[in-house]
Amino acid sequence: MYAKQPKKLLIMNILDILQRYSDEKHRLSQREIGDLLRSRYGMTADRKAIKRNLMDLLEYGFGIEYTEKPRSRLNPGTGQLEENVVLTDFYLTREFTDAELRLLIDSLLFSQHLPRSQCNALVEKLKGLSSQYFRSHMKHMSKIREGQTDNRQLFLNIELLDEAIEKRKKVAFHYLEYRTDKRQYPRIRSDGSVREYVVSPYQMAAKEGKYYLICNSDQYDDVANYRMDRICDLIILEESARAFETLKGAGGCALNLEDYMKRHVYMYASGDGMARLRIAPFLVSDVIDLFGKDVTFSDENDDGITVTVYANEMSIEQFAKSYVPHVTILGPEALRVKVKGMLEQALEGYR
Repeated sequence: MYAKQPKKLLIMNILDILQRYSDEKHRLSQREIGDLLRSRYGMTADRKAIKRNLMDLLEYGFGIEYTEKPRSRLNPGTGQLEENVVLTDFYLTREFTDAELRLLIDSLLFSQHLPRSQCNALVEKLKGLSSQYFRSHMKHMSKIREGQTDNRQLFLNIELLDEAIEKRKKVAFHYLEYRTDKRQYPRIRSDGSVREYVVSPYQMAAKEGKYYLICNSDQYDDVANYRMDRICDLIILEESARAFETLKGAGGCALNLEDYMKRHVYMYASGDGMARLRIAPFLVSDVIDLFGKDVTFSDENDDGITVTVYANEMSIEQFAKSYVPHVTILGPEALRVKVKGMLEQALEGYR
């Protein structure tokens, strides 16, 4: 029970009650609000005071819904039956429905780029956007799975990168990798010194439960992707970032994130190109899920379908290897030979 509180906090306590104990399926009468004021806050208030404060909250712009119910009452002075309206079934409307909150929380729980403690903190904030009844259903929701990052600098990195992208400045950072003791360490050079990465940042994007920085490394002429959860010790440099339009394969155009994500299915950094694949019929849905609806299907029969796709070369290579023996690369010939050689090498390992 809360300590007894001064009357001037009445309106705030009523709002808190609506936030905690009401939603569309759990509505409160003025009497129930009064009972909660007394039991939870040590405060007494008559119905007139409760109604007046509820109306003030409505006037202040809080989304409060209620029901008007007609009530007949005998006037003892006149002996006549009088009709009036009673306001009841109060509840606070929510910016997010419970289903929307559940979707957001599930997305957090299954992300792999958030440290566990920060993920839990975000989940608690989202839970606070609904009533206590939503919290009671949390036990039915999936638990955070193992394998999340230990890097606590993620949110700081996001803020710094957002600033660097806005100001078009380069950034420098160290890059973490796991070792056999299952702990992360900065990547090192052959001489044992910590390797520093200097890049021009363009965009941050989530893909397959991971968060990536799309950028250009100083020593190369194309796009690179780095895992956000592995970046540490990031600083913004004074040097201006290289314009995306000047990179190889950009065609003089700015970064189109939707198009880039469509072509980089597995977020590999390599050249883009057209490829023809022969796939088993049951893989049509997987092809569309991975490469989008811009693919072209042809030569369909019971044995297979030919698909033409424009995508990142390494993504096509990975797709073909992942679905062996149901995918065969028909072209380009160089990619076909490359994958064939890898598969032959893999087969040798099983002999």
